[in-house]
Amino acid sequence: MQAEPATPVNEDQNAPLDRQAALRAWWTVILLTLAYICSFIDRQVITLLIGPIKQDLRLSDTQISYLIGLSFALFYTVFGFLIAIAADRLNRRNIIAAGIFLWTIMTAACGLARGYGQLFLARMGVGFGEGALSPAALSLLTDLFPRRQLARAIGVYSTGIAIGSGVALLVGGSVIQAVSGAETVTLPLFGTLRPWQAAFIIVSLPGLPIALLMLTLREPARKGMTQGAGWSLKPTLAHLREHWRSYLGIALGMSVLTIMAYGIIGWIPEHFRRSYGWSIGQLSLWYGLVLVCFGPLGAFLGGWLADRWRERHADGYLRAALVGLALLGPAYALFALMKDPWMSLLWLIPATVGGAIPTSVVSAALMQLAPADMRARISALYYFVISIVGLGIGPTSIALLTDYWFADEGMLRYSIATVASLAALAATGLLIWVRPHFTRSVLAARAWNG
Repeated sequence: MQAEPATPVNEDQNAPLDRQAALRAWWTVILLTLAYICSFIDRQVITLLIGPIKQDLRLSDTQISYLIGLSFALFYTVFGFLIAIAADRLNRRNIIAAGIFLWTIMTAACGLARGYGQLFLARMGVGFGEGALSPAALSLLTDLFPRRQLARAIGVYSTGIAIGSGVALLVGGSVIQAVSGAETVTLPLFGTLRPWQAAFIIVSLPGLPIALLMLTLREPARKGMTQGAGWSLKPTLAHLREHWRSYLGIALGMSVLTIMAYGIIGWIPEHFRRSYGWSIGQLSLWYGLVLVCFGPLGAFLGGWLADRWRERHADGYLRAALVGLALLGPAYALFALMKDPWMSLLWLIPATVGGAIPTSVVSAALMQLAPADMRARISALYYFVISIVGLGIGPTSIALLTDYWFADEGMLRYSIATVASLAALAATGLLIWVRPHFTRSVLAARAWNG
């Protein structure tokens, strides 16, 4: 069945912003970035707590990997897509605020879990709430910024990944260090808890004020051509069929990259503890600083390269992504094999810069192709694929290699290096393959939008 004819919207996607509109647009970027930082703090803090959770709940590496990845990914992806359909029709600001409130409550619920099943369910709830953020946020930003500034705006938003992961390490490590000598911790309203439970509750606290600040944003008009999608999926499926090579190639390439990124990041604290004898506090300080300092550098660099190259090359966004991959793959493989912890930490700098580049620019690339009334659901489909593959396979692939192939916890470094090498090669090959298809889709979208 054919999609409805394209309908113009009376806003120019390329018009420059006046001063007041620019201030509103960048205030929106700041708040969305804060929300993204908060989401990654709540998502990633569990990686610091692997040791005490394993000990208290008597879990294997494979069971822990399900808490890091699969439990979160299930609801993040499935319900994220359903929320995105609403975000293409309803007020995106309110959807984001509700999502922040929900994941904050569920992060605190992780701290109240008394067993593996309860913790698994609470992590699913965190994923449900966080699924509301990125599809609606990317749709908002695309309507707020002219095309020539979009990659930079999304690049700033994408710094939330590195900053949030870094702050999770810095704050989570500090909390763990502060309570590490105690068997239990007493918190007002929550009572007596184990230290890892207290860490979940403490890191959840900033979410509620950020949810309230979201209500200061204004919902922008949707810009660009529409296809009358409404609540129906048929026009979206028709659009995806028309450009299936572009969307599938990008989704598969980034899924493989996400296997590497989420898998390795989830096990970095344990790698430093097992391979070098570092404490969680020591690793969280130094790796947290690497993420906070160099992750934003990669996102800004990626946005700058993409905006610069898109003026001369239709596939400029993918060229920038490939630059990031050229840094990321070798650096991740080498960091795991270093005999000295400081050399291992040093290799995490180019890995952090390289990982931030494709993460920021590929989201902007998708917004180039998507019609105005499909942006949230197409970005949600993208996050569905990369999250199911990356979060579902990444942490578990490393755990399975360690538990069953090497059968030795001390061989974790070789599991990391194996996954990094294979994933980097596959992701690079897929993004090179999709470039000509993406170029044709971009040229068609530009002609379609005038």
